[in-house]
Formats: sequence, structure tokens, C-alpha cells
Amino acid sequence: MASEKEIRKQFINGEFVEGEGKTFENLNPSNEEVISVYSSASVKQVNEAVEAAEEAQRKWAKVPAIERASYVRKVAAEIRKRRDELARTISREEGKILKEAYGEVDGSAEYADYMAEWARRIEGEIVESDRPNENIFLYREPVGVVAGIIPWNYPLFVFMRKFAPALVAGDTVVIKPSSETPDIIYEMSKIIHDVGIPKGVANIVYGSGSVVGNALASSRKVGFISFTGSVETGQEIMRVASTNVTKVSLELGGKAPVIVMNDADLDKTLDYVVASRLLDSGQVCNAAERLYLQEGIAEKFVKALTKRFASVRVGDPFAEGTEMGPLVSSSQREKVEGMVKRAVEEGGKIVVGGHRVGNKGYFYEPTLITDVDQGSEIMRKEVFGPVLPVKTFKTLDEAIEYANDCDYGLTSSIHTRNLDVAMRAANELKFGETYINREHWEAIQGFHAGWRRSGIGGDDGKHGFEEFFNTHIVYLQYNTEAKG
Repeated sequence: MASEKEIRKQFINGEFVEGEGKTFENLNPSNEEVISVYSSASVKQVNEAVEAAEEAQRKWAKVPAIERASYVRKVAAEIRKRRDELARTISREEGKILKEAYGEVDGSAEYADYMAEWARRIEGEIVESDRPNENIFLYREPVGVVAGIIPWNYPLFVFMRKFAPALVAGDTVVIKPSSETPDIIYEMSKIIHDVGIPKGVANIVYGSGSVVGNALASSRKVGFISFTGSVETGQEIMRVASTNVTKVSLELGGKAPVIVMNDADLDKTLDYVVASRLLDSGQVCNAAERLYLQEGIAEKFVKALTKRFASVRVGDPFAEGTEMGPLVSSSQREKVEGMVKRAVEEGGKIVVGGHRVGNKGYFYEPTLITDVDQGSEIMRKEVFGPVLPVKTFKTLDEAIEYANDCDYGLTSSIHTRNLDVAMRAANELKFGETYINREHWEAIQGFHAGWRRSGIGGDDGKHGFEEFFNTHIVYLQYNTEAKG
């Protein structure tokens, strides 16, 4: 743990350098104590990081992809070697329970290895020409410098989503961590340094979105901005990036509906709903945010879910047996509290939860709210906390209409034993992802992408990897009369 006098540094062009901006404190959300102190990067330093990345990218793109991937594999190996330290860092600064933090660390290493496998799968195309004596070639080439702006809820995993595919593709990166969870990314800067990734290929700058994020989004030397976070910040990044017509990928918020039909396996569905709502204290973009219950099982399901929510052990993320930690910050807890309060004012009924836990830290009870209206705030806006509003429905048509009645379009799910019902939902739910009879959690080989206000572009799998390339079409006209 850092002393109060220790100020952690930026990682620019392979060196640790002092930030020229204001300092900020990193707090432990479990006890509100200062963990570490950082100085922010100045706009000048952000520009220096981008310039270092641009210079390095010219050489990096010429390195064979399999060799580029070998560095990503080295990072994965170091993550596994430092597994305990990294997991504890995540739990300490973000509040994620230790079991979930280990899962994030393991998943990040696995993601790095998965993306490294694409090194031998970068393919172009030969396109048929309308002309005689002509070949048309489509090449996939690196976009150049990637600006990765990452959130606080899965900082290491989302870091890897931007870092690993970029490096394998031949891009270089400048990463801006969240100021709520800088320590885990600071640890990554040490790993990047220790494994010997060439200078300038990976840079990390700390600070506010208004200064550091804005400088990255407005830079003419950035070829691609990959952002994960709130809708409001995504809109601002898109606005700023539009000045230079910079390519963006935005993974924003969600308001995922969960539809439970009368014929669902209720015991398994309960497990899936609890897992999908309370993972990381509900602070996950693909988490279950709205629960729609068919009338025949609604009363029984609410009663059982109430018992499950009430039995969740909330507390110290490091303590054995803890099932849910704190929210990440005081402001995040106040936001959740405000939404619950307004839901009650609009006629909602708190069945369980609705209160803070303890006197220290940002803990909040798992909360279930019934009697909510489809048009209420709690059913329309993302909560990003352990709160689940419930509404009943009569028919599948009604459930699908409710689910699609939303500004967001990231994830959704339905629970049923009827194949016809499942297929209708798969075809009619207007979301980037639909889970059938399982929890909300994507696979690294899938494609995590939202519709509507949930974003543009996407991550993971073949299609996520291709986000890190530009296409280059070459028309080659040749002379058939040429003699060798």
C-alpha cells in the first residue's frame, strides 16, 4: 500500500514519469481510506504519449504478427504469475469480492491468450473485378494509435479488451484508466515494462475525462477511440472525435430485461437472476436490470427471490463468505439511493433491501421493488447497483413489447422450456445479446455489441478483433502482353 507521500507516475514511451497535473486520491470503497495518490497527466503529456505511440507504431506494424502476439502472451503469463497480487488490488480499490476479482484476473489472462491466437488469422480478400486483366485485393491494415478509455467496474478485463487485440493487429495504445481504479492499471504498466514491450507501444496516462480523455478524443494522431463507460461520456467522446472524423467504438450502458415464463425451471432461473443482478454489486453493463414475470409464477418467484436477496452476505470483499461488496464510491451509492427513493415516490414497493449497510464504506443492500410502472425511471434508466424492479405480464407478446420499450439495447434474456417461445424471443428481442436459460455473461469468442444508446461497434471474437483494422483496397491492372 502506498504511503500518503508517494505519488504514482504516468507510463509514457517506456518510462515512468511524474504527472504535471493535479493530484487525486484513490479510496478503498470498503473503509473509505486512501490507498494511493496519483498526479494527473497534463494535455502536453497526453500529446507526448500519443506521439510516442505514433512513432512506435511505424516499426511495430512491420513486426510479424506472431511476434507481436508473443508479447501479449508474455503479459498473460505475468498476470497468472502475479494472480494473487492483482486480484487483491482489484478487491481493495473497486470493492469486488475476492472470488470475483480472481475471476477477472483469470479471464483477462485467458483473453490475452485468445487474442494472441488471431496473429495467424489476419486475412484479406481477393475480389472479382469487372475488368479483364485486373485483380482487386483487400488488405486489413492497422488503424495506428488506439486510445483506450476504460471504466472502473472491470478495469483489468476491459484494459485487456483494448490492449491485446490492438497489439496483435499492429496498433499501439494509449490507455486512460478510471480515476476510481487506477492501481490495477498501474500494476499493468509494471508488467508491460517488465516483459520488455518496445517503448511507445503501450502508454498509460491518468487523470480526468475532461482533461486526459478530451485530449485523447480530440487528437488528430489517434486513429481509433475504444471507450467503455456511460452514455453521457460516450456521447461527449463521439462529439469531440467528430471534429477529426476519428473512428470510435463505444460500449455504453444497458437496461437488460429478464423475461421469466410460467414454464421456466424456477430454481435454476432464481440462480441465474441472482447471478445476473448482484455480480460486482450490480455494477455491470450487461447485468439484469428489469425483471418481467408471467402472472402464473410471479408471486411464487418474488417470494423466493426475496429470500435469496435477504440472505446475501454483504461486507468486506476479503472476508470469507462475503457474497457482495460495496459500491465503488459515495456518489455511486447516492445515485442508487436516489433512484430507489424516486421509485417509491412513483408507487413502487420495496419488498426487501433499500438501506445502507454499516457505518463505513459504500455498502448497500440487495433491493427488490415491485408494483413499478413501465414508464417509471427505475424501469427506464440504468441503475448500476444491486436493485431490481419487477413487473408482471400476461402474454409473450406483452413481455417482448415491454422488453423492447427501452432506449438501451445491450443484453436481454428469457427463461422458458418451450422452444417455440425461445425462438420467438431470439428473433424479436431487439438487443445485441440474448441469453436463453442462463445468466447474463458474454463469451470472449462472441461479439459484445449493443444497439441504440448502448453503443457503436463492439468487442470480442473475430468481429471485435476486426475493429482494430482499416481496410485497404488495391486495384492491380496488368499487361497480358508483357514478356518475361
